[in-house]
Amino acid sequence: MQGEGGQRSAPALPLAKDSGRWVSVAAERTVLGIVHNITSATRLLDLLTVFEGDKRVQTVFSCTESSALDGGTFEFLTARGMLCIPWGQAKEEKFDIAVATSRGGDLHNLRTAPINAPHGAGYNKRLEPGAGSREPGAGSREPGAGSREPGAGSREPGAFGLTPEWLMHDGRLIPSAIVLSHDEQRERLAVSCPEAVPVSVVAGDPCYDQLWASRPFRDDYRRALGIRPGQKLIVVSSTWGGGSILASDRDGTDALRRVLAELPADEYRVLAAVHPNAWYGHGAWQVQNWLAPLMDCGLLLPVPDTETWKAALLAADGLVGDHGSLTMYGVSLGIPTLLGSFAASKVAPDSPMARLGEVLPRMSSHRPLAAQLHEAMAAQPGDTEVERLRATVTSRPGEAAALLRKLFYERLALPEPAATAGPRLVPVPVPAQVRPLSPVTPAMYVSVRSVRSVRSVRAADGTDRAYGAGGAATVRRYHAATQRRGQERHLAEAHLVADIDDPDSRWSRSADVLLMPYGRSRPAGDLRSWEDAAEVTARFPGCALLAVEEPDDGVLALPRKGVRRRARWVGRRPWWASAAIAASVAYDRTVSGPGGDEPARVQVSVSDGPEAEPGLLDIAVF
Repeated sequence: MQGEGGQRSAPALPLAKDSGRWVSVAAERTVLGIVHNITSATRLLDLLTVFEGDKRVQTVFSCTESSALDGGTFEFLTARGMLCIPWGQAKEEKFDIAVATSRGGDLHNLRTAPINAPHGAGYNKRLEPGAGSREPGAGSREPGAGSREPGAGSREPGAFGLTPEWLMHDGRLIPSAIVLSHDEQRERLAVSCPEAVPVSVVAGDPCYDQLWASRPFRDDYRRALGIRPGQKLIVVSSTWGGGSILASDRDGTDALRRVLAELPADEYRVLAAVHPNAWYGHGAWQVQNWLAPLMDCGLLLPVPDTETWKAALLAADGLVGDHGSLTMYGVSLGIPTLLGSFAASKVAPDSPMARLGEVLPRMSSHRPLAAQLHEAMAAQPGDTEVERLRATVTSRPGEAAALLRKLFYERLALPEPAATAGPRLVPVPVPAQVRPLSPVTPAMYVSVRSVRSVRSVRAADGTDRAYGAGGAATVRRYHAATQRRGQERHLAEAHLVADIDDPDSRWSRSADVLLMPYGRSRPAGDLRSWEDAAEVTARFPGCALLAVEEPDDGVLALPRKGVRRRARWVGRRPWWASAAIAASVAYDRTVSGPGGDEPARVQVSVSDGPEAEPGLLDIAVF
C-alpha cells in the first residue's frame, strides 16, 4: 500500500517488530537514506556504494516531501527497488545512521541526527530559506531565538548548506556530521557557522573520483553515445531555475540552438544535459516537447536521472555550461568550457563557482561560436587560473570512497569490509531511445570549399583527354531549421539542400538543390534530363539542380542549365558519405562554379581535423 506522497503506509519488513520471522538476511545495522528530490537521490546513491556487498547493513529510504521539485521522486525510488518508508515513520524510528544529501525538510525532528553531504560539486549555491526547500519556518527561528548576539544565525550571504539557517534549529546543531569535499569549505563554514566546524569531515568528492577513474574508457563512452570517428562532442549543460541555459532565451533554447546552428552537423554532435529539477519540475514530456525541433536536428537528450551525463562528460571535446555543478565537474576534467549563461546572484560569494564565473569566457553573440570553442580548446589547457579552479573540486582526490566508508562504519560501530574501497567506474550507457527519424531528409545549408585541378590522360585511342583530377572539397552542413535571420555569418556562400517532399514548403520552395530520394513512389528511374523532370519540378522554379538519389548513395545530378552528371562514391566510403553530400559537391562542380565539362574525381571531407576520413567521389559527365 502507498500512503501520503506515494510512499509505503505499511511498515517496511526490516523494521517490523517480528522481522526475524520473515527477512531473508538479518542485517546488523539499519541506515536511513534521506531523499529530498531526484537530484539528492542520485548523489545519495553515489555515497551509499560504500555499503556494496555488505549484508550486515540494510538501507531504507524516505522522502522529506518538502521540495517543490520532487516530481518523479517516488517513481525514481521504486524503479530502482529502493525500500521506502513514509517520512512520518522515518522521524519516529531510531536508525544506526542517517545520510542526507539535501538540507530540506524538518531534519531536526529525526531521532537519528543525519550525516549531511552535498548533492553537487561542493557548496556553491545561494538559496534563501523557505524557497521551496524547507517547511515554512523550519529552522529559521523567531528573531533572536537561539542567538548569542543580534544578527547571529543570519550571516548571509553564504552557501546553501553551510549557514545556520540550514544547519541549526533553536540553537541546536542538526547534523551529526557535515561532509565537505575540500578544505576551503571548512574555512567558509568557520565564518558562516562556526558551531558546525567540530563535526565537519573533509572526505573528498565521490563523483569526481568516479569521473577521474573512468577517463581511460573515453572511447567506450563515445561509441555508446554514437559519436563517430573524427566527430567532436559538445555537451551543453543546464542547471535549473532562472539564469540557467534552459532559461537563457525566450524560447528556452538559445544556447542550445546556437551550438546546433553554428557547428557543422557532420563534424559535431551535441548533447544537452538538463538538470533533474528542470526535467521533472516541468515534466519530461514538456522538456522533450520544447526541445523536439532541436532533437530533429540531432540533439542528444538523455534522461537526467541516469549516469549518462557522466559518460557524456568523459566523451566530450567541449562544454557550454552555466552555474550548475556539471560545469564545475567538466572544468575539473579539463574540458574546454564556455559559459552560455551564468546567474551570479544565485552563486555564493567567495565560492569556487563564483570564481568560475570570473575566469571562464562567456559565449559571445557577436563572434562565431566555432572560433570561440577553438580558442577555449587552445587556451584553457595549462591555464593557471583554470588549473586552480580544477583543484577546488576536491582536496582529497581518489580518497572519497575510503574516507566516507571510514566515517560511516565508525558511526555504525562495525569493522570495515576487507576489500579496498575505491570509486566505481561510470557505466557505459545503454543506447538511449532515439527520437523517431522522419522519412524526409532534413533541410541543410551547405558550404563547399573546393580546390580544383586538371590533368591530361592518354585515352585508349591514343588521344589526350583532359580529366578533372578534382582536387579536394570540404563540405560543411548546417541544419536549416536552427538558423535565425541576422545570425548566419557561418552560411556565407552556402546553398540550401532540401527534400523535394519536405512538408515544410519554405525549404523545398527555396532550395538550390532538391533531393529526390531513392525508392520514393514516383518514376524517378526514368529521369534522364531536366526536361524529363519538368512535371516534378514545375512547382520549384528556384531550384538550380535536381539530385536523383541512386542505390549506392550517389546521385544523378540534373541541372536546370548545363550538363548532366552522375556522382558516385568510390572504394571504401566513410560513415558520412551520402547522396545529400554527393549532390552538394555535384552542385558546386556544375552550378555554383566553373566546373567545366570534364569528369572529375574529388577527395571529399567534412572536417579539417587530422582524424577526418576522406571519401572519393567520381563525377561523370553525360
